[in-house]
Order: sequence, then C-alpha cells, then structure tokens
Amino acid sequence: MIVSQLCRCTQPLRTAHTRLLVPTRSGINGNLITRQLVTPARYGNSRIGYKGLRISEIIKSSGIIARFCSSAPKPKTPKVVGYWLLGCSGMVFTAVVLGGVTRLTESGLSMVTWKLLGEKMPRTEEEWQREFQKYQQYPEFKYKNQSITLSEFKWIWFMEFAHRTWGRAIGAVVLLPSAFFWLRGYLDRGMKVRVGVYCALVAAQGLMGWYMVKSGLEDRFQGPSDVPRVSQYRLAAHLGLAFILYSGLLAGALRVLRPFPPMSVLQKGVKELKKMTILAHSVKALAFFTALSGAFVAGLDAGLVYNSFPKMGDHWVPDDILAMSPTLRNLTENPTTVQFDHRVLGTATLTAASLVWLHARRAPLSAPAARVAAAVGAMAWLQVTLGVLTLLHFVPTPLAASHQAGSLTLLTLAIWLTHEIKILKFIPK
Repeated sequence: MIVSQLCRCTQPLRTAHTRLLVPTRSGINGNLITRQLVTPARYGNSRIGYKGLRISEIIKSSGIIARFCSSAPKPKTPKVVGYWLLGCSGMVFTAVVLGGVTRLTESGLSMVTWKLLGEKMPRTEEEWQREFQKYQQYPEFKYKNQSITLSEFKWIWFMEFAHRTWGRAIGAVVLLPSAFFWLRGYLDRGMKVRVGVYCALVAAQGLMGWYMVKSGLEDRFQGPSDVPRVSQYRLAAHLGLAFILYSGLLAGALRVLRPFPPMSVLQKGVKELKKMTILAHSVKALAFFTALSGAFVAGLDAGLVYNSFPKMGDHWVPDDILAMSPTLRNLTENPTTVQFDHRVLGTATLTAASLVWLHARRAPLSAPAARVAAAVGAMAWLQVTLGVLTLLHFVPTPLAASHQAGSLTLLTLAIWLTHEIKILKFIPK
C-alpha cells in the first residue's frame, strides 16, 4: 500500500503473487540481486487488459522517491579525487621541507608585511631599497643583522617569498578543485566532511604562519644578548597544523586509491592483528609528537646546546635540565630540557618502529603490509642516524632539512601501514 501510494497508484497492487516480484540481476559486477515490483498499467478498463509496468520505471521519474526506494550500491568516489588528494599531500610535504630550510637560513623575518593574496616581488633597485628599509625598522636587523648587505637581504627575502607563495599555491590547489568535485557530485558524504576539514586546515595554517612571524617582529627583545626569533609555541603550532593537514590528505587519498573490500564488514576484534595495530598506531603517534618536539628544538636553537651523543656533554642527564622555575617551563623554554625530551621521544619512536618490523615477520600480513612494515623499521633507523649526524655537525642546513623530511616520511609510512592493516580486518559478509 505504501509503495503504491508513493508511486502515485490510485489502488493497491493487484498483480498475482507469482508476478508481483520479478527477480533481475543488476549492479556494478552483475552479481547483486535486486527485486522489482510489477503493477498493472491501468485499472478499471477491461479492454486494455493486463500490461506489466515496472515500478522501478515510475521511481526513476521522481528523484526524491528514488533515494528511498533504490537498492543499488552507492557510487564509488572517482579515483581522480584520490590522485588530487595525493598531489595535495605531496605539496604539503614540500612546504614542510621548504619551511624548515627557511627557518634554518633564518629567512622567516625578512618579510615584515602580509597580504592575503600575496605580496608583490620587488622589480627595481628602488623597490628593493624600500623593502630593505622596512626590514631595518624591526628587531632582527637592529639586534642581529646590522651588517647585512642588500644582496644578502634579497636572498633571505626570496626564501620567505618562495615559502609563502608555495603555501598560497596549496590553498588554491585544495580549495578550487574541492569546489569543483563538490558541485559535480564526485564526493560522498564522508568525503565532503573530510574536504571541509582540509579547507579549514589550509586557512588556519596560513593565518598561523603570519601569527608566528608577527611574534618575531614584536618589540619584545631587550638587547643584543636576546636573539630575535619567532615564538617556539607558535612555531610548533604552525608545524603541527602542517602535519595534521598532511596526514588527513594522505589518509583520504588512501581511502580512495586503496579502498576497503566491497560487500564486507569491519571486524574490530581480529586477535592476530591486534598487537600489530597497536604498534602501528604507536609509531604514528610517536612520530608526530617527536616532530612536534623538534619544532621546540628549532625555535630555541636547542640543537646547538649539547653536540655530543649518546651523552649530553659528560652526563646522561645534564645538570641544568631543571634550571628554570617553575619546573614546567623547562619543558618548552629550557633548551637543554627541550633537546633531552627530543632525544627520549626519538628513542621511543625507534623502539616502537623496530618492534613493528620484528612483529611483522610473524604476523599474518599481506605482502604490501609486510613491505610497509619493513620500511617503517628501516626509515626509523635512518631518521635517528640523520638526527645524530645533524647534532654532531652543529646543525648544517642540508642534514637538518633531511632530518625534518625524514620525520614526515616516517609518519607517511606509519599512516600507510595502519591503512593496510585495516584492509585486512574487513571480512566478507
């Protein structure tokens, strides 16, 4: 009765039971069974007689009814969306490395203004002189770079300009295609939520970048002994947002390009994979927090405090590790404590990654998952090696930039591994 009313039939269905339900085959692979209702074409006219009319044909004429009556599987997100997300994540990866180089070359405070759509690059010598005069009004020049030449200023200005321009390019590549895919119906409900979060993170990242730079332009430095630099808290927030955005984009791309098996359900209590899941998520979390602590190391130049390994100077635990009061300030403001914490977190990450590799040799993993697990272990050892070399050589720019890129590479592999393990937990219905 309800179906007949929805389909605008004036009387209840009067077809015989043998003809009321007509089984047909439909679906993407031709294996999904659906049933279609059959109703008389006309009632109350004996001359016309019985003429079968499928209700599915009536339903197609009403988009609202089709949403409730359709039994066909939902269309998959096109792979072009996955490749787009993967490309965006690659751009964010490049931005993180470029931002690290900008910080290492101390170029971040060279541009003292910020415009939403971008600053104009000076073309003439007169324009460069005006830009240089703006820079001379701020603490970095007054207390640190009084002897800098115009040609040297051009170099650091261009580094910051490249970083900001690349960031705005990421914004365009994320926002414009997302609007196109949304309007064309390429995104399902879950992906729409994800894309909305990506767009919000891109906007927050840009605003946080300028908020960070402003902390280094403020007149809060007392003299030559107080080195002008951006706030380590804002630097950590800026880097953390970049890592979160990158992780979200990569996870979204994997969901599209490496989808979960169709016609299956997720079994959360798969005993054989439980330990592997915990270890993989542990590596992912530790890699993130170790990178975040690295932002405090960079913000305080803590990598130049103790340049020995494995001990810090002559001690395993330095005497000045709790020199500040109150005690909690040491965690984020004492360079010695910040470097010590980074070492501890790095060691913990290496231990967890090594356990992933060892357990993967016995766990029932697929071939792709086993390879990614081995890569996680190898990358963790390479990352620690890069960190130690960076420390022993007093933080040279090539090594330090490679170390920062390594942290994001390790996080990439950990995210990939957790996705591969989750695929194994989907059991056919």
